[in-house]
This record gives sequence, C-alpha cells and structure tokens, in this order.
Amino acid sequence: MRSLKILSAILTLLAILILLAMPMAVTAQQPMTVSEVVDKIVAQEQVEVQMLRQYSPLVETYIQNIRPDKQLGAVPDGDKYFLGRAELAKGVELEPLDRDAGMKHKMFGGLAGFFSSEFVPRGFLQMIYLDMYGFNRAHYKIEYVRREFLGEVRCLVFDVDPLPKSGRGRFTGRIWVEDQDYHIVRFNGAYGGPSLVTNYFNFDSWRTNAGKNQWLPAFIYSEDGSVRDARTKSLGFKAFRAQTRLWGYDLGNVREEQELNKVLVEGLTPVNDQSETANDYSPFQAERSWDRQAEDNVTERLERQGLIAPRGEVDKVLETVINNLEVTNNLDIQPEVRCRVLMTSTLESFTIGHTIVLSRGLVDVLPDEASLASILAHELGHVVLGHRMDSQYAFFNRVRFDEKETFRHFDFARTPEEEQAAKQKGIELLNNSPYKEQTGTGKLFLQALKNRSREIPNLISPHLGDRISTNWTIVAAVFSAQPSDADAKPSANVIAALPLGGRIKVDPWNDQLRMLKSKPTGTVAEAEKVPFEVTPFVVYLTRQAEHPATEAASAVAAKVDSDTKP
Repeated sequence: MRSLKILSAILTLLAILILLAMPMAVTAQQPMTVSEVVDKIVAQEQVEVQMLRQYSPLVETYIQNIRPDKQLGAVPDGDKYFLGRAELAKGVELEPLDRDAGMKHKMFGGLAGFFSSEFVPRGFLQMIYLDMYGFNRAHYKIEYVRREFLGEVRCLVFDVDPLPKSGRGRFTGRIWVEDQDYHIVRFNGAYGGPSLVTNYFNFDSWRTNAGKNQWLPAFIYSEDGSVRDARTKSLGFKAFRAQTRLWGYDLGNVREEQELNKVLVEGLTPVNDQSETANDYSPFQAERSWDRQAEDNVTERLERQGLIAPRGEVDKVLETVINNLEVTNNLDIQPEVRCRVLMTSTLESFTIGHTIVLSRGLVDVLPDEASLASILAHELGHVVLGHRMDSQYAFFNRVRFDEKETFRHFDFARTPEEEQAAKQKGIELLNNSPYKEQTGTGKLFLQALKNRSREIPNLISPHLGDRISTNWTIVAAVFSAQPSDADAKPSANVIAALPLGGRIKVDPWNDQLRMLKSKPTGTVAEAEKVPFEVTPFVVYLTRQAEHPATEAASAVAAKVDSDTKP
C-alpha cells in the first residue's frame, strides 16, 4: 500500500512538472508593436518585388472613355485594348500580342499616337507594385488604421503617405496587409496623389493567394476624371475607367505534373485484348481522327500560351447547353462536340473543328442561358454542316512558332457563305430546342449590343474568329420569328447585359475558371444597369492550399529574404 502511495505521489509530481514545462515548450507569440509590424510589411514587400521577377504573366488592359448620360449617369464613349506578356524580370516591360499591329494601331493613329499622350500599357502594369524601389521608412509615413476582412482573409489596414522631399511619383493611399505573413494584398490610391494635370491615375490593385507565402498581382481597377466634374471637360481630358487582368503565372506546369503523377507502369505480364473487335480505322474514320488531332494541337498550343483556359467547370456548363441542343434535335455528332473558353475580355466565338470556343468576356456579359444557347447554336451549326478547319495543323510543326505570331498564324474566321449556312442551321436547332420560347432577355441583349457597338469597337473586335455582330445575326432572325408576346415590355428589374466580369472568376495562377457565386442583387436601379461596361473589382480573398509548383517560388522568396538581412 505504501509503495502505491509513493507511486501516486511520483506520478502527481511528474504531471506538475509537465504542466510547468509546457509554457516553456510552447511559448505564445508576444504581441508586436505597430513599428515592428511596419518593419515586417516593408521587408515582405521587398521580397515580393524580387519574387515577381521570375514570372511572365499575360496582361490585358481594357479602357473605356465615359460620357454623361441623363438616365444612366455615365456610359462608354470609345474604348482601347491591349494584350501582352509581361517581362517582370526587366521591370514593367511588355511584349504586345496583337493580331495585326499595323492595321489595328493605324485605326487609332498608330501605336505611338494611340498610347503615348494618354495611355501607356506599361503604366497600368506598374500598378502591380506599390513602389518598386523605395517603399521604406525613409520615404513613407505608414499609420495603422484598423483591422478588416477581405473575404476570408483578416487584414491590417494602414494609410501610406510619402514623406516631404521623398521624390516624385510616390504612392499615396491605403494598403491592406494579411496578418499572418504580412503581405500587402490590396493597395488603393495613386502615384503622386490624385490630380487631373499629372500622368498618374487613381487605381485599386489586388493580389490573390496562390499558395503558402505567395500572393500574386491579379486585378487592377483604375479610373480618372468624372463626367460630373467641370474641370475634366475644361482641361480637354476624357474621363475613363479601366480593368487590368493578369493570369498565366504557372502556364502548363500544374497540369503536366498532375499528368506525370498519373502515369501507370505496365506490368511484367501485360493483359492483351483477345477480342476479335475490329480496331482498324476506315478512311472516313482516319479523316475524322486527323481533324481531331489538328484540333488538339491548336487548343493545346493556345492553352500553353495562356490564351485558352484549362478544361473546367465553365466548359461543362457550355457543354450542357450543347447537349440540350443535340438531344432535342436528335443529333449524334462524332467526334463529340467540346467547348473551351478563350481567356480574353473581347466578345467573340468561333469553332476549331468540333471544338466551340467562347471568350470569357462573352460568357461574362450574357444575361441568361437562352442567350448563351443562341450563340452556341450558331457555332453548332458550323459543326453540323461539316465546316472544317485547316487540317494541316495536325502536323505538329505547324503550331511551332513565335508567340508574337499567334494571332497572325491562327485565323478561324468563316466565309460569308459558311456564316449564312450556319445561321440558317442555328435557327433550325434553336426552334427545336427548349430555349425556343425564352427569347425575351436575349432580344434585349441583342438590342443593347447593337446600341453600344459604336462605343465599344475594340471590345467586339475578335482575336481569332469573326466579328461578333456577324455571328449574332442568328439571334435577330430567331427573335423576328417569335410570337408577339416575346415583345412584351420586360420587367423593370431585367438586365439586358451584364458588365465585364459578371459571371466568371479567374485563378491567375493556373488559369482555372469558375462561375461566380454571388448573392442576389435585389432591385437594380436604372443607373446600375451597366451593360458591357467596366466596373471596379471587389475580390473575395481566400487562402489556397500549397500548389506543387510554388515550392520553387517559396525558395526564391526565402533566398531574397536572407539576402536582404544585414
């Protein structure tokens, strides 16, 4: 009994010693002062600038000049567009990817005349950096404001102002800093402060999480001037709004690693199919296979360049509509029809053999499924009628060329005869489909597109296919054949077309597209209906799991961090 008491006492003493030791082993992190937090933010931003030098994302800037409107407040009044690849290793350099630089820029007075005095593409790219070389205490006063959530990410909010005599062009505004590793995830303001007489614009720049310790520039909304400000007109300055998007940071790497991990090694005694089923291709089947190979070569090339999104949930949505059209028209198309999404904001659709391609911008602005079905029916008409692509793309060397030649090398526009035939076939497909009676909002969309076409010529100018107005003749024909009740006055809450970014969310790391899951908007005022217009970005930030390919980036950041320490 005595030995049991001694043992019990020993165990109790051990438990006490363990409890006393625990605070020593797991020491809670001591609260930091604001000054210490600021030091961490400055150091982390310096690491960010260096880390981004390893990337060459695609950059798209779309600009709309705006003018006053009595009912809507402000509407587009001309637009400009730029697509290029950033060379961040060289700072904010851009390599343009224009289909026909001479013709396109001549239309607007040449590249120099078009961008030099009013807009410079690299100026919008510069907005991914708060201050490339001078964000530190020697140049800025940084004051803590409050805590705030951006989506699921808790942030510390600071006001930033340049110190006197710190130099021109310094950032003035507000920053949001995630509170785990102290990355700046959003900054809102201007270089040199807002002014109508400087070359600097107001902007709101967002970074999204691509894995542990990695935040990448993704979205920039910028604007300057106001249609209600008399100074804008008196200075001869056109008010504008612009969206800049970046994507393609990890082109192809994630998909290739996943596919490599799924490779199966054949066993020592492989299983052979002993069936007598015929496996040889007939000449007709060989022709189909050859065309399919050409499709695959082209789409793979465009995906590797970041111009076509990897297959995902948006493709499945489009293919569901295609399936509805096929089933109700008793179609059995071989090879099966596939859908892909072009990553750009331009409004366009075209076919690559049996692959139907819609741009992200077009999917963004379509108001409903019936309008989407109208576009897809037209393109499906090309497939049903056997309008082929250039089968020489089945030779792999035909898709090996300099990236700058992409829009000159590929051209999927159709002849007028093919367009007319596809229009008639598309009408037939729609008239036999479940979308036949759902034409009200589609008609409004077509009218809105027609009304705005002169103000947004660059938005409706295609990169790879036909001009969008050509394809949409099918919609006009279908609507004209509908009963008069289709012309009934729509509800005041009906939206004819959505603004850019209205449906699809882009992951800038791997180019995956997802449908936006936003809350209902309720009653929409007339001034809030902004079809085809540029609107601000408000990003719901989340933290992502570690991407396999981010390990190298983390290593780079760690090295830069160690190099910057004294």
